[in-house]
Amino acid sequence: MVLGEAERTSRRKIEHIEIVLNKPVEGPQTTWFEYVFLPTRALPKVDPEKISTAVNFLGKTMGAPLIIEAMTGGAPGTELINRSLAEVACQLDIGMGLGSQRAALESRELAHTYRVARDVCPDLVLLGNIGIAELIKYGVSVLESLTSIVEVDGIAVHLNYFQEVVQPEGALGFSRGLEAISKAVDVSPVPIIVKEVGFGISKEFAEELYSIGVKYVDIAGAGGTNWALVELYRAASAGNIIKQNIADGIKEVGIPTAASIAEVRNVSDELFIIGSGGIRTPYDAVKALRLGANIVGMARPVLLAYSRNTLREFLEAFILGFKAILASLGVITVSDIVKSPVVVVGLLKEWLDLRGIKIH
Repeated sequence: MVLGEAERTSRRKIEHIEIVLNKPVEGPQTTWFEYVFLPTRALPKVDPEKISTAVNFLGKTMGAPLIIEAMTGGAPGTELINRSLAEVACQLDIGMGLGSQRAALESRELAHTYRVARDVCPDLVLLGNIGIAELIKYGVSVLESLTSIVEVDGIAVHLNYFQEVVQPEGALGFSRGLEAISKAVDVSPVPIIVKEVGFGISKEFAEELYSIGVKYVDIAGAGGTNWALVELYRAASAGNIIKQNIADGIKEVGIPTAASIAEVRNVSDELFIIGSGGIRTPYDAVKALRLGANIVGMARPVLLAYSRNTLREFLEAFILGFKAILASLGVITVSDIVKSPVVVVGLLKEWLDLRGIKIH
């Protein structure tokens, strides 16, 4: 049986979820958060319950600097995941990103798998999502449709070049991507967030983005879910030896998350940075914010918690742990984290020194 484009997209989304849940898809790089230390106070001056974790993002106030990163939608059954994610995000007053909305463009019958998130929580900070390949293919006029389908607060344009290189049905033509982003920033009805998918963003590329008007960047550095490995498993299942070998050869590519955050922050204080890629603990989150991120994002740990029916407990504990660490630093608001002392050692220190990057 020959599948249509919408059916192939839906099947790929289900395969991605199954692989991320059941295969070892992290590494081989680490985030380099292990080279960041925050001197804590043995006896906090403030109790955790007195800490304010509120942050402003896209014109709304979130109760904590955390967003559930883009994961799914666009295949039958994925609306159940998005509904559960949105319900908990609404209860805890955090943000949420949708998976690529390409499937909804190919088949409006799948739009409800994304729309469910907004229906569940009208006030949720919610991000739409489109791949750069699709933005190039369909043109910037598609942004109006993406916004109206779900009533999103912003649209993430994800840059998944290395994933597409490995993906058996991967797209080409990425050299036109910067031009497409520039046009998107000019015409989009909501802010554009330029998002990597696990390979990080460099200072030089962030400068290019900033020069064309991009104000929001999700760095998604190396050290978390590795989409070259995810596609390696798909290629292996399809018997595509060439794609398997490509994936194995590029699996170490990428800028570790800690380094990428510092690089992008050095471009401008005006950039709003989502620090994602291997955020696994509250301490990772605090380190990311100290290095220059405005908020943090998580995907795979959230999906795993959902699969174990512990989603609410996982995220609530994460936020409480985050507050406990802030209390030990003598910090009572998120914006004060950057005033905390920080010690950077090892490979990250060498990287930052060689790149001429300072942690403020």
